[in-house]
Amino acid sequence: MKSPESVLKDTFGFDAFRPGQSDVISALVEGQSVLAVMPTGAGKSLCYQVPALLFERPTIVISPLVALMDNQVAGLRMNGVKVSALHSGQSREDNIAEWQAVTHGGTKLLYMSPERLMTGRMLSAMKSLNPAMFVVDEAHCVSKWGPAFRPEYADLQRLKDLFPNARMAAFTATADELTQKDIADKLFSGNGRTIVQGFDRPNLSLAVSPLRNRREQLMEFMKTAQGQSGIVYCLSRKNTEKYADVLKAAGYKALPYHAGLPPETRFENQERFMAEDGVVMVATIAFGMGIDKPDIRFVYHMNIPGSLEAFYQEIGRAGRDGNPAVTALLYGLDDIRMRRQFISDDGSDSEHQMREHKRLDALLGYCEASGCRRALLLSYFGEPAEPCGNCDNCMSPPDMIDATLPAKALFAAISETGQRFGTTHVIAVTRGEATDRVVQFSHDNLAAFGGGKEFGKPYLQALIRQAFGAGIISMDISRYGALTLEQGALDILAGQAVFECKDIAVGRTEKTARQARKAIAETALNADEKDLLSRLKSLRMEFARELGKPAFVVFSDATLMDMVAKVPSNKAEMLDVSGVGETKYERYGEAFLNVIGEA
Repeated sequence: MKSPESVLKDTFGFDAFRPGQSDVISALVEGQSVLAVMPTGAGKSLCYQVPALLFERPTIVISPLVALMDNQVAGLRMNGVKVSALHSGQSREDNIAEWQAVTHGGTKLLYMSPERLMTGRMLSAMKSLNPAMFVVDEAHCVSKWGPAFRPEYADLQRLKDLFPNARMAAFTATADELTQKDIADKLFSGNGRTIVQGFDRPNLSLAVSPLRNRREQLMEFMKTAQGQSGIVYCLSRKNTEKYADVLKAAGYKALPYHAGLPPETRFENQERFMAEDGVVMVATIAFGMGIDKPDIRFVYHMNIPGSLEAFYQEIGRAGRDGNPAVTALLYGLDDIRMRRQFISDDGSDSEHQMREHKRLDALLGYCEASGCRRALLLSYFGEPAEPCGNCDNCMSPPDMIDATLPAKALFAAISETGQRFGTTHVIAVTRGEATDRVVQFSHDNLAAFGGGKEFGKPYLQALIRQAFGAGIISMDISRYGALTLEQGALDILAGQAVFECKDIAVGRTEKTARQARKAIAETALNADEKDLLSRLKSLRMEFARELGKPAFVVFSDATLMDMVAKVPSNKAEMLDVSGVGETKYERYGEAFLNVIGEA
């Protein structure tokens, strides 16, 4: 029997496993079920592909997206692995041929969706295959607590009873302790190992900016990202198309992506994003799961996500190649109100809603943090961390101020209006603005009216955000976003406590982005190396077009960078390049050696 190390080298062309991979592979080879929580870019796929090639019986890989399946299958076939896939994007004849390759042709891996697997007919057919292992990719979808709950995944919990002799291997980049336990209980009744490699992605810079003007702030950020591939996330389909048009008008290669677009348009836009350099995808969260593009240099959130788990999942799509990448998030009070409303309207039970509100609270705390954002983010996932030096608060530490006076004026307006009104009305009362609504309710006669007239509207909006982040005021969604006072605010109002917060500042995201872009520039190659890399990418693109697959299926950027660094001149030296195995050398090695030899 081959060893995992020999499969890694001979088939995939790598000399050594990355941190965390060996533990997962060893457990699976020994027959244990495993939930592996590993950061994006840590090499989760090899953790099940290597054991699958060691087993006599086939492995079934359950994947959520057709595009992800096709790319994984293409990549494995490039490495000489016998692999099949069953999905709706293929004809019935092709699916029959793929199934026969599994039953008669010695195929070691079969990719399919949970919907196709969990039919009575397919499960019956699976009995004759007697799989050695079931792999659940994007396993957070199994849990009702996960950030991308997909009901069809829930049925996978039946597999442990239907196939008691098969290992269960579940992989995700995002799962807090509650979600981890839920996944392990559902997939293998807790009778296996949960291996958490860690959540830290030190190459990602982190920044948050209070919302001023979405369009202006996006354009300021994009000045630092000219010519780079990236994702801009929007909350609505309408804004996805709107901001894609804004970027296109400004000269960027921007494309929209949301579930309301025709399938052929979504497919074409995703293929362009994967294959071309410098494309910006403006998307809802319908885009991103399973996207295996290593050189995404930025992820920009126009609105806050629903939780820290969702946020971590989405920013994890940047910098998979390990090089510096930028993440930035805009944060406004309207987003909070909408997110609260989404939770209240989702039809789930009160316990689930309570947990989701708490998760949103944790994200708000992240947005309003005055200390290291990475340390706060990692602590949420139970991982201690020192200040990172790569977030906006570390790069430009915020000045702390005593904001007790304006806070008391604001809290008095909330209190005296009966804790029944939202942000706009409360600020109008605080500033002494006799709006129609203020006059309608006679709130211009309150003692609190004009109590903070010297403070501007943006300042008071920022103060409310920070009070949210501190947990001393809340928003009652059942009463259309009415602001309510918690005990901490009541103590400040009574003169029994003070309120310290970050000094109100603007432009912090843009400043941090410029600093992070500088770090990226410092990793740049010299002129000759840039020229060689460009020619290697051109050759890679020619092969990719012939295949009709993304360029990384041929060779990853990291492999091309290693070629530039090592400048191989023969087969032995080329096989020493990370990511070049025997099969890929036979397919492409000579062509790439020829380009390198011309340098």
